[in-house]
Amino acid sequence: MPIAKVGSIGLYYETHGHGEPVVLIMGLGGGGSMWWHQVASLSQEYRVVTYDHRGVGRSDQSPGPYTMQMFVDDVTGLMDHLGIGIAHVYGLSMGGMIAQQLALDRPGRVSSLVLGATCCGGTHSLLPSPETVQVLARIAEMPAGEAMEATAQAILGTSSLPTRQELVKEIMKRGAECPPSRRGLKGQMEALAFFDVYERLHEVKVPALILAGTEDVLMPPENSRLLASLIPSAEIVLIEEAGHCYIWEVPEKADAIVLDFLRRHSLPGQAEVY
Repeated sequence: MPIAKVGSIGLYYETHGHGEPVVLIMGLGGGGSMWWHQVASLSQEYRVVTYDHRGVGRSDQSPGPYTMQMFVDDVTGLMDHLGIGIAHVYGLSMGGMIAQQLALDRPGRVSSLVLGATCCGGTHSLLPSPETVQVLARIAEMPAGEAMEATAQAILGTSSLPTRQELVKEIMKRGAECPPSRRGLKGQMEALAFFDVYERLHEVKVPALILAGTEDVLMPPENSRLLASLIPSAEIVLIEEAGHCYIWEVPEKADAIVLDFLRRHSLPGQAEVY
């Protein structure tokens, strides 16, 4: 089992394919196995790196409190372990927040950014509706069938309607491979509570692709529009009828957009430090 020693903890990771490195950073409570579609697609042209956050899946956890800087250090520590000096970085939801912080604090480590279904944090971010929050708070108490449908409505858009139940089952199966510990999930929430880069996003100098589903109720697409207006070199693509988990709903469409972006921002010969 590949483990990178990063500071005082071990991070579980996987690498697939060859070429310029692309580091994938999953969102709240998720681990590396949640990128299954993207690994299969991107690794045909790139060296794809996935990992479990501290406190998630097969990685160690630390006592806390967790901070966004801690998650940034985890990413750069993993890159150092793998001999990667600079990489394309693709973050989803909370992973997109880590990716923003990484690009701001360690600009020499990021060649391009893909920010999926995410926000800048702080008071400028648009939160889910109160109704959505109430439903999410009750999911654990619902009967299995009702809980699955409520989960689908929260994370998926209408593009997934024909296969919604099977898709939710697959997502839950993949999530079970790398579940968060209580400490890990609490730590991520701690870090998110203090995340706010609104005033700094003009400092991002690398090309950035902003992706979001038009029917995302967890991270409304207005957040992505705001990111695109604040990051100087950003381009934005809103995927119609997709929700927060567009990477699973419409993987072929989303991955094609990402691959086109990565190809246009290639940095050959500058990825390896060892």
